[in-house]
Amino acid sequence: MKLWLVRHPQPDVPTGLCYGITDVPVVESHLDELIDRLPDQLPRDAALWSSPLSRCLRLAQGLQQQGFGPLQTDARLREMNFGRWEGTVWSELPRHEIDAWRANIAHHVPPGGEALSTLAQRGLEFVADLPRGREAILVTHAGVILTLLKSLRGLPLSGFGGQKVDYGQVLVLQHEDDGWRLLDE
Repeated sequence: MKLWLVRHPQPDVPTGLCYGITDVPVVESHLDELIDRLPDQLPRDAALWSSPLSRCLRLAQGLQQQGFGPLQTDARLREMNFGRWEGTVWSELPRHEIDAWRANIAHHVPPGGEALSTLAQRGLEFVADLPRGREAILVTHAGVILTLLKSLRGLPLSGFGGQKVDYGQVLVLQHEDDGWRLLDE
C-alpha cells in the first residue's frame, strides 16, 4: 500500500499568519500550476481523499477534473486546531504560550485548540480505516503530513517541524512487511 501525501497550494495570507483550521484562500496561480503539474506525479487508479478545507478541496477537485477520483473528503485530514492562536501572526502570540507549546509539542494544547498528539491520532485512525491493497492520494496539510510521517513509522513527535513540507509537495509512504517507509528519503 502507498500513501501519496500532497500538501495544499500556497495560501493567500499575510506572511507568518497562524491559520490551522481556518479556511483561507489560495494563490490562484499556484493552484493552477499544481493542477497542471501533479497529474504526472500521481497514480490515476488511487483513491482520492481530501481535507474539507477549501485550500485542499479545490486542489483535489482540480485533480478530479483531470481524471482522478472519485473525490472523498474526511474531517480527520484537517489541519491542527490552534484555537485562539488562529488568525494571529505567530510573532504576535504571547511568548509564554509559544514556549509552553514548544516545550511539550506533542501534548501541550494551545488555548482553545488541540494537541499535536490528537492530530496524529486522528491521522492514524484515518489511515487505519483505508481499504487495504489500494493506493491513496491524500490532499491535506503540513501538520497532517508530518504527523503521519512520524507516527506511521513509529517516530516520536518531538522535533516536530524539523522537516519542511513545501506547498504542493508530494511525499510517498509505502507500507511493507516491516512497517512504513518514506520513499526517496
